[in-house]
Amino acid sequence: MAEQYAARDTRTGLEVAVTGEFPPHPDDRIRIARTTTLFTRLMSTILSTPNESERRERFVAIETQLELADALIRQDMEEVQRLMRQTLERMGITPEQMDEMARKILEQLRERGDFDFPPQLDP
Repeated sequence: MAEQYAARDTRTGLEVAVTGEFPPHPDDRIRIARTTTLFTRLMSTILSTPNESERRERFVAIETQLELADALIRQDMEEVQRLMRQTLERMGITPEQMDEMARKILEQLRERGDFDFPPQLDP
């Protein structure tokens, strides 16, 4: 039988319910409840944004972050890289600037000497 967690934002009255078959472990149930509450608060904050263009930007930002979280959890590193590039491009960072940032980060890590580089990145 399906179970349900519901969270309500007191500021706006927005309510989100998650229905499904949930794992029995108490820690999993706590995580489901906390995630549902956080998502509800986040949606409420976005929906209460009076400026339409800002509201849309916030929706796009959270959609991208949720997609990124999903890709990280699935360990799909190609998708993670694509989403990170897309996010940085939206921020106005060019591919050349990204390459330069990556080069500087790798250089600093090499200088510190406390990072094992994969063979394709090792100098």
